[in-house]
Amino acid sequence: MPQLNKFIFDIRSSFHLHNQISLVSNEDIQHTFNDFQNNQIISCVDYFYKFGRDECHIYSYPYERKEYHRITNNFPGGIFKYVREISLFDERPFEHNFFFQISQSFPFMKKLTLINEKPQNDKQSRKLDDNNQNLS
Repeated sequence: MPQLNKFIFDIRSSFHLHNQISLVSNEDIQHTFNDFQNNQIISCVDYFYKFGRDECHIYSYPYERKEYHRITNNFPGGIFKYVREISLFDERPFEHNFFFQISQSFPFMKKLTLINEKPQNDKQSRKLDDNNQNLS
């Protein structure tokens, strides 16, 4: 494909973890795309041990789709001006800083779905209450 100047894609794959000794890493994936000189390629690999699987998301940047699903704590960041709907999913808790990063990365978000059973460890509301008590 020597005539192809730009390749826009969004790939998500999931694999079952069956006593795997070596797991795929972001570096492995990035190495696969070394020949894509005209594209910025973003990859994110997550391991969900509770569910016995790993998940890989690879896409060209800038991301031009209107939806971005299954964002995890490993989200690499960036500005996604076309995205209107997102979903967050992880086995680990989402902390305040993560939500701040999400709000900065998706400035035009209209719909947010959250799938997570773990409570936050570092609750900002607790810190705000403590600060307000110190002012009294």
